[in-house]
Amino acid sequence: MEKSVRAIIGLMTVIAVTLLMTSLAMTLRDYIKHERFLLENFMEFSPIHYFVSGLFLLMTVIHYFIISGPLVPMPCPRPVRFNRQRREVAYITKYWRRPRFASWEDIVACVSTGEAATVYGTIKFAYLTIGLEGKSGGHASWITVPTHTRELALSEWEIIRAYMEKGVDALPLPMRPGNVEEGTVEHFHMRRRYYRSEGDYLRYLFNFLPVQFLSGWTLPCYIAAGVTRLPFIRLPKSIFDWSAPLPREQWQAPSAELIAQSEEVRKSLRKGMSIFDYFLEKEKNQNKAGV
Repeated sequence: MEKSVRAIIGLMTVIAVTLLMTSLAMTLRDYIKHERFLLENFMEFSPIHYFVSGLFLLMTVIHYFIISGPLVPMPCPRPVRFNRQRREVAYITKYWRRPRFASWEDIVACVSTGEAATVYGTIKFAYLTIGLEGKSGGHASWITVPTHTRELALSEWEIIRAYMEKGVDALPLPMRPGNVEEGTVEHFHMRRRYYRSEGDYLRYLFNFLPVQFLSGWTLPCYIAAGVTRLPFIRLPKSIFDWSAPLPREQWQAPSAELIAQSEEVRKSLRKGMSIFDYFLEKEKNQNKAGV
């Protein structure tokens, strides 16, 4: 997105500079020829009107194609919020787009894997599927989170579960990637330092600086960051009221059944079993008991 905004600003700046130089050249020619300054020639090619029109065009393009237009991928699944104080989950239904609330201990989560054959070979994939059912029962919404491997799908769920059961302190620290995200202000200054550290001052002075200056310097980075932070779906007021913090004495406590099941899982993990081994063994025991 930053490159698109930079390209539009750069094009507007080049057009404005071209018109300004043309206007100054014609004004200078008339001054030399007639020994007088003709304001009409300067205003005829003045880039002010074109610059204002270009700025309006930029705002229109950003609003239509980036914010609300067809180029914006609508988020799928629908927005979901987890409230550990209420021990509830809020989500927006797909068709009616109404807020619904589900109890945390009533939701269902499962991990599925599969393979797809392509012209390049077999591709493996995995999904985390979360089933949300409203407090009144009836309609259930299913959220599918695509991942590459079964372990990644499980980690997606474990992040949610750890937050709901233990809080933010139980979450792992975010891993900072080795490279700065492209399109950010930090990435822009990193590139600038790179050009200067390489010692190629001619390339820095006559390539990097003019191009970046004419295309808005760091302005496209701020525009792209602001557009990225915009919410694509307007949440109803009931969701914000539900998200408001509660007094400590009103926090919901986990049920005794959930505490017992969690302890059973932790015992199996201490034995060296994975979560998949635990459920596989539990399913075998249930089948034997049923027989």
